[in-house]
Parts: sequence; structure tokens; C-alpha cells
Amino acid sequence: MKDILSRFCEYGMEYKDHEGYTHDLSSLLPAVQLAYNTSQHSTTGKSPSLEEKGWNPLLPVDHLKKNLLTIHPMAKDFHDTWKNRCDTSSKCISESNRYFKQRWDKSHMEPDVTATHQG
Repeated sequence: MKDILSRFCEYGMEYKDHEGYTHDLSSLLPAVQLAYNTSQHSTTGKSPSLEEKGWNPLLPVDHLKKNLLTIHPMAKDFHDTWKNRCDTSSKCISESNRYFKQRWDKSHMEPDVTATHQG
């Protein structure tokens, strides 16, 4: 999580939402946590939530039907903003993982496994 947060801080402490309004990055932290805990990890092939709890959490906005006329505009806006935050968080997590994998691959040397035991 520390690595993910440091990637956010590289871009400053503000971001613009899909409508162009500026927000503090700390408002993204719940979305970062949800995106991280529900994304599939390469080592286990499962998400941390699935490993720990046996299920991935869903929010009420996940069940919001897209084209109903009775959806309150604020509920739709919240859904769109939350989805945008989760997508942004997932993208940052992927970029962070890719960066640290490249960094590891540059500095990591495979051990020499040839048999040297004489015997």
C-alpha cells in the first residue's frame, strides 16, 4: 500500500474528476483500498479479499441499474465518480506493479544452480 500511495504523491495532492472539478487525493484512498483488495494478484491468482474472506465486497453502486428513469441525479453522479475513482486507482496500481517489476528484473540476478559439488 505504501508503494501505491507514493505513486499517487508523485503527481501532487490534487486531481481532476470526470467533470473537471479539482479534488484532494485523500478522497481516493477508499477507492484505492477497494481496488487493491479486489484486484487479482499475480502470485496467488486471487484477490486479497477473496483469500482473506472468501468473497469480494460489492457496494450499493454496483447494483445500480444504469438506465432507470427513477435514479436520482446525485446517486448517478456518485456512481460515476466512484467508478472513475476505482478505475483510476486500478490503473495506478497496475502502473506501480509494472514499475516495481521492471525495477526488480533489472537488479535481480538468477542464482547459478550448476552443480559444483565434487564427490
